[in-house]
Amino acid sequence: MDMNVRPESMARITTLELANAFIDEQIAALRAQIGDKKVLLALSGGVDSSVVAALLIKAVGKQLVCVHVNHGLMRKGESEQVIEVFGKELDANLIYVDATDRFLDLLAGVSEPERKRKIIGAEFIKVFDEEASKLEGISFLAQGTIYPDILESKGVKAHHNVGGLPEGMQFELVEPVKLLYKDEVRVVGEALGLPHGMVYRQPFPGPGLGVRCLGAITRDRLHALREADAILREEFEKNGLAGKVWQYFVAVPDFTSVGVRNDQRYMGWPAIIRAVNTTDAMTATIEEIPYALLHHITDRITHEVEGINRVCLDLTPKPIGTIEWE
Repeated sequence: MDMNVRPESMARITTLELANAFIDEQIAALRAQIGDKKVLLALSGGVDSSVVAALLIKAVGKQLVCVHVNHGLMRKGESEQVIEVFGKELDANLIYVDATDRFLDLLAGVSEPERKRKIIGAEFIKVFDEEASKLEGISFLAQGTIYPDILESKGVKAHHNVGGLPEGMQFELVEPVKLLYKDEVRVVGEALGLPHGMVYRQPFPGPGLGVRCLGAITRDRLHALREADAILREEFEKNGLAGKVWQYFVAVPDFTSVGVRNDQRYMGWPAIIRAVNTTDAMTATIEEIPYALLHHITDRITHEVEGINRVCLDLTPKPIGTIEWE
């Protein structure tokens, strides 16, 4: 029997009861697989890796070592939430690495999107490897692979696959949610008691804000992007749009326009709002945001965020426009 094929008899996990049954089953299976050995997990703070971490903490506690690398391109409050939930509330064995300067120094002056992605991906692996090689006696590598990853690649998702680990470090994989669909992972996450905001977090690209701070990333523009994006998220949350819209974010391009503040002309960047709905990410439609809310968001971003003096709305569906700008 192929372990990577979901059995037809497997019921879709839609209720707390089914989720709890799955959790009990996985805890037993994980304990049997891992025994008294140690497991390493790259914990991004995304839904999949968070659910895998919570499952493993329940199953083997401190035998799990979580490494959270903050590449400086996270959304506002995300790394803090990982530390709060896993480090404090769940008392996990958590290694937090703030590698912001390393990443931003490497990215200085790089404007080509593909190069930015490659630099971020390669450095992420490097930082993770450095942390892994400091650890003794790790036998297993846990990954947040889910069923769509297997269907898409018939293998392992490239950014989940920790390449370039030091020679001689041979890990056996632990993939407790690999037969689940995304909606099931969320139900399991709720059953495990993870915060709703973490479980229903929107998809976020591996390079993070790196592909939304368009062109060459500068620290001041990245800061403005992070703050503007946080305002958009807060307003969508408050106004009941967060659950309705699949993905919504701000992108900030690398050019300025003239504005007026306190009767003075000044140069500032535009913040571009993108809000889309999709079922499969292959095509996407535009979410209609009430104008009153758009005015309010614009008012907040232009008054509260240093360096931004315009707000634009991206009305382009996919195909034609991809979901991300870069």
